[in-house]
Amino acid sequence: MGANTKHKKTKIKSVLVTGGTGFIGSHVVDSLRDKNIDVYILARTKENFWRSDVHFIWGDIRDRSLVLELLSKVDGVIHLAGRLGTAETINNPIPSVEVNILGSLNVLDGLRENNIPAVYIAVGNYWMNNSYSITKTTAERFALMYNKEHNTQITVIRALNAFGERQKHHPVKKIIPTFILQALKNEPISIYGNGKQKMDMIYVKDLVRIICDVLLKKHNVHNSVIEAGTGKGLTVNTIAKEVIQTTHSKSIIQHVSMRPGEPKNAVVVADIKTLRQLYPRGIRFTPFKEGLRETVAWYKKNQ
Repeated sequence: MGANTKHKKTKIKSVLVTGGTGFIGSHVVDSLRDKNIDVYILARTKENFWRSDVHFIWGDIRDRSLVLELLSKVDGVIHLAGRLGTAETINNPIPSVEVNILGSLNVLDGLRENNIPAVYIAVGNYWMNNSYSITKTTAERFALMYNKEHNTQITVIRALNAFGERQKHHPVKKIIPTFILQALKNEPISIYGNGKQKMDMIYVKDLVRIICDVLLKKHNVHNSVIEAGTGKGLTVNTIAKEVIQTTHSKSIIQHVSMRPGEPKNAVVVADIKTLRQLYPRGIRFTPFKEGLRETVAWYKKNQ
């Protein structure tokens, strides 16, 4: 099939969110519904399915015919579905390849055939050698290739370390839910390595604002990558101390061996200059302490 030469100009009234029942996806769905946009969710589980005013499709992005059928029905796509895990996927990268690369190619082909705009969510630690980073970044490069060769309208957003309400603490361990739940139980907070790694922590509602703006507002950012983060790095030690303080915990900090797939003293911080294409006057981010207070309050009710 040749390159598309003309893009649809219609206003986006319906959006497919792959992985829409997940942590980020659930907040994306809420934001889209607040804007009165018709939402279709493609997900592998109904766990935490919280709304009755959306179209839920139980399925998998590896199901090519299903993906192509769904993309023919909507005006835009936010592609969040993926196989998570760093240390968790080191010994068996094949599922990550099947979902994050081959599944994403199904989505990209659907975008190419239907000529609709999309947002693809990539990772901030794109340079790390673990299954998650490698496969997500491979799909990122395919998205940019499709834009160049097939004239698709896919905006790539590298999401930094999102945190907030609804983030699961298992089966894949994420820093904020893990630390909060340990602190609420006054258990030792385990830090991998010396804790000097720096992470760019972005509150989920700030990330979702960027994701939705990228899809719904007019722009021409299809040949470069947007890095969605605050541009500020916090050490893991600092994050742990803030969690202890916010939860009024008696937890102590203990350092353990690094996990496979994560280098020592890594610095994963967004280049916020990439956001100027969308927000020439800048963008306000929720301060980490403020977002952490909201997140802790949610876990106290939902642990």
